[in-house]
Amino acid sequence: MSARDSNLRQPPGGKTVFKTVEDFLLMWPQTALEANHMELVEIDEDHAVMTMPVTDAGRQPMGLLHGGMTMLLAESVASLHACWGVDLSKRHPVGIEIGGSHVRACTDGTVRAVATVVRRTSSLIVHNIEVFEAGSGSLLTTCRVTNFYRRAKPD
Repeated sequence: MSARDSNLRQPPGGKTVFKTVEDFLLMWPQTALEANHMELVEIDEDHAVMTMPVTDAGRQPMGLLHGGMTMLLAESVASLHACWGVDLSKRHPVGIEIGGSHVRACTDGTVRAVATVVRRTSSLIVHNIEVFEAGSGSLLTTCRVTNFYRRAKPD
């Protein structure tokens, strides 16, 4: 096993298939999700919704929500959703593409990301993600994320 592979986590708590918000919360500790106070609001076969507060740690020098933080939220919600119903002991999603357009700025409050499946195959899943300012409902960013399902390496 390479040093890089040794850093890969096994599915938490021995669980290998995740379908509920409670299941996915097992993945939160010691991740960017936890550090940035992201919350999974809902998840099902076709979509997932996450929120993230706008904090000083996520602002750029002009006081706006940093675009990279928005992309982190978008990739997180898509990658989590890519795990839905998948036996993670056999394969797991890895992000291979992300692109986005920021269409409006945000300075405070909470942002809400909604990921919906565009296409799912045995080897790839593509999501559209829209990020909104939760209070006003204004669209902030639109993204597309592609995840590849990588075979899990045997122990």
